Amino acid sequence: MEYAPLDLPDNPQLLRNLAHFARALRVAGLPAGSGRVMDAARALASVGFTDRDTFFYALRACFCTRPEHLPIFAQIFRLYWRDPRYMEHMMSLMLPAIRGVAEERQAKPAEKRAAESLLDGITPEAPDVKGEDRPQDTEIEIDASLTMSREERLRSLDFEQMSVAEMAEARRILARLSLPVPPLLTRRYAADANGTKPDWRRSLRQAMRHGGEMQGFARKARRERMPALICLCDISGSMSAYSRAVLHFLHALSNAKGAGWSKVYGFTFGTRLTNITRHLRGRDVDAALAAAGAEAQDWEGGTRIGYCIDRFNRDWSRRVMGQGAIVLLITDGLDRDDPELLSSAMQRLSLSSKRLIWINPLLRWEGFAPKAAGIRAILPHVDMFRAGHNIAALQGLAEALNARGDFNEKARLARMLSDAAS
Repeated sequence: MEYAPLDLPDNPQLLRNLAHFARALRVAGLPAGSGRVMDAARALASVGFTDRDTFFYALRACFCTRPEHLPIFAQIFRLYWRDPRYMEHMMSLMLPAIRGVAEERQAKPAEKRAAESLLDGITPEAPDVKGEDRPQDTEIEIDASLTMSREERLRSLDFEQMSVAEMAEARRILARLSLPVPPLLTRRYAADANGTKPDWRRSLRQAMRHGGEMQGFARKARRERMPALICLCDISGSMSAYSRAVLHFLHALSNAKGAGWSKVYGFTFGTRLTNITRHLRGRDVDAALAAAGAEAQDWEGGTRIGYCIDRFNRDWSRRVMGQGAIVLLITDGLDRDDPELLSSAMQRLSLSSKRLIWINPLLRWEGFAPKAAGIRAILPHVDMFRAGHNIAALQGLAEALNARGDFNEKARLARMLSDAAS
């Protein structure tokens, strides 16, 4: 079988920079594989690339397949192909504080994501739209190779101690994490050839079709259904560094295909309760978290855990809990409300959920003891108590969800409370 020769532009420098441009798009999350690169090269050979608009729309037609790809593509195109000082502009988007200008505008989610993708190992050697090379005054090389030892270090590093670059890489790792959960057995039965219980009613109906002669015994098994996941995330000042990472993880769970969860709900609380479920369903993580932050007006404010949990029980529990919902409570437990209100709200939340897992970043300290009144009010009503200060701790949630030693966990929590009281 003979293939037709490729009609590509006779410009090796352009093709090389087109491959670098596609790599930046892949890092930002766009499907820019080798096939799309070849399509883009053919499109440029067909339409030419002397006109800026033609060049832009030809590449956009080849690399963008969803509406959420358009702003990211536009920012990467502008930074890579047009701006002669795009490296300085990218650094200002990544670290706006280094410029020392108070009135500098905040980078949009697409701009920041484009800057991170271009800083991830892309060397600035792209020509301008007309195909002319830029003057190479200084050559800037960025080594962002991710070794296994670096990734393992990131998994064990505290979120609060991460730099901007490390936090960006941690978000990419969190986007790849999954949280498998076993299905729940219901009280209803369904036909199953491998079931352990005989289905007498269906067996008799089958026999009636054959004149009353039994041809075999039908069997049935209990139906399975996937539980819902509900995340209650503390966004107060003491939890801001950890809540942002947890929300990135929750966004990945909300948009994961075949994750197993029937539904994923997200709520934030500080001084008030905010439902951010619809924002987390957006495909672009930066735009989704920006919208969630705009919705939650109490970000990095005070903490009223008891009041917010009580509002969830009254306003949302019957709507989202259903049967067999698993609740993740992400907070440090440092509450300003009445401990009695917090204890009663946690008791009702525990009775309404299949399993209540408390993720507390303070558990990372070896000498941790539940001495605060809020922690002592929450601890008796949770089924699992886990740390959530790094990537490895969030990965351990899968083990916690699949654990069956609830009695041993309850005994451990009771001993923790008794040791703190003594």
